[in-house]
Amino acid sequence: MNSESVRDLLQRFAIFKDLTDFEMEPIIELAKNRLYRHGAHIFMQGDPLTNVYFIHQGKIKIYKTDFHGKEQIVNVLQPGDMFPHQGFFRKDNYPAHAEVLEDAVLIYIPIHLFENFLITHPEICIKLFRVLGDIIVDLQGRLEEKILHNTYEQIIMLLLRLSRSYGKETTDNQVRILTQFTNRELANMIGSSRETVSRTLTQLKKKKLVSQDKAGFIVLDTDGLDDELF
Repeated sequence: MNSESVRDLLQRFAIFKDLTDFEMEPIIELAKNRLYRHGAHIFMQGDPLTNVYFIHQGKIKIYKTDFHGKEQIVNVLQPGDMFPHQGFFRKDNYPAHAEVLEDAVLIYIPIHLFENFLITHPEICIKLFRVLGDIIVDLQGRLEEKILHNTYEQIIMLLLRLSRSYGKETTDNQVRILTQFTNRELANMIGSSRETVSRTLTQLKKKKLVSQDKAGFIVLDTDGLDDELF
């Protein structure tokens, strides 16, 4: 991938969007790119922090594991996302695992070099803070869902959140989630059990609020699901 392609790709990300070609030059010099195959781990929870990654193609699952090996999915990232966001400001280890769900092309920048760049470019720091602010708002919303709502409502909120991130509206005003998730993965996103998710989805299918197309993708009546929450 040539420097012009790297510049064009990076400028699609929020923190680089408004930079001039001249301002992008030192960043491009730091950036590298690599193809990661499905099933590969980019890093493991507890590994030393080394790089910040920008997704050009593919999907990445970010998840944690506890002492018993139980998995908690933090997020499923797609093109246009960057990770780990907290990597810029912590002399620490990677806080989670990063696994490739679909073959991915990633641009990555060594963190220690990028931090030196941020020191001399405060305008990029401000943009990075805005990106981090959006993530904090999202995490706060998820915490409120966990505290204030029962499991049935949490599953509905998860489906609606997935529809906003991975959904596409169909011709009959429903939303198809374009990434396939198993019931186990859905459960791991909210700290529930596969059986609870399966039982809830069966209830929602009976109410015709959730269905599955021939390709196996989940299709949602998002307006109907919204009504279930009130």
